[in-house]
Amino acid sequence: MDAEAAACNALERDGWTILMRRARTSCGEIDIVAERSDALLAFVEVKARPALSAAAAALSPRQQGRLLRAAEILLATHPDWTHDGIRFDLLLVDPSGTVRRIADAFRHEQPA
Repeated sequence: MDAEAAACNALERDGWTILMRRARTSCGEIDIVAERSDALLAFVEVKARPALSAAAAALSPRQQGRLLRAAEILLATHPDWTHDGIRFDLLLVDPSGTVRRIADAFRHEQPA
């Protein structure tokens, strides 16, 4: 089972348009970049594990930082991506192909 394909199918069923898969940058890769018709842009990390709970726990703070930096690079290189909002979603996939979304899974914290 291809977890990223299952995640893309789930996103498309929910009305998202896939802009990129496996978007590589110098800071790392983002599994999926998708947009919704209301101009919401999502950077999506896909985690496949035997149990959805294990997948949910698989996104480390270090990976979050890498995703944030990679998203900044992609936004700078794709000024054509118009958006009114950005979020980071985590899509969890189990061996049966069940997909669960944690919308807005983490945010960039501004220093105080």
